[in-house]
Amino acid sequence: MAQPKTPGRLVAQNRRARHDYFIDENVEAGIVLVGTEVKSLREGRGNLQDAYAGEMQGELYLFNAHIPEYGPAQRFNHELKRPRKLLVRKRERDKLLGKVKREGMTLIPLSIYFNARGFAKVDLGLARGKKAHDKRETIKARDWQREKARVLRDRG
Repeated sequence: MAQPKTPGRLVAQNRRARHDYFIDENVEAGIVLVGTEVKSLREGRGNLQDAYAGEMQGELYLFNAHIPEYGPAQRFNHELKRPRKLLVRKRERDKLLGKVKREGMTLIPLSIYFNARGFAKVDLGLARGKKAHDKRETIKARDWQREKARVLRDRG
């Protein structure tokens, strides 16, 4: 599966997500940030390890995403792992939350980036968990593709 193109500048990426989950669908969502969070992200700092999206008070929120403090702000900084509201259309939100509730899927943030207009966006993946044998199959297939490419390159 090819990685989706993220226009603009990539800030943080969740590489482990593609290893641990089958990504069925990708959704782009806006994110509500305070000023020091934006400045910290523009410095290229942010971590999506163990982050997930879910429902809180009928809205879609990003939980456990770590955005470090912005140094020059000193005492006016933000909380590091606070829940951050995600901005999607109502119909899309209802569809995603319905799949999470009914089909047992998970919303995983794959990356945070700034789009061409300078807005921070989150690439969410609607995911199903992989079992250990699925992970081994993925590794085997990737190694076979690498070996096949090496043989073809050496041949001609």
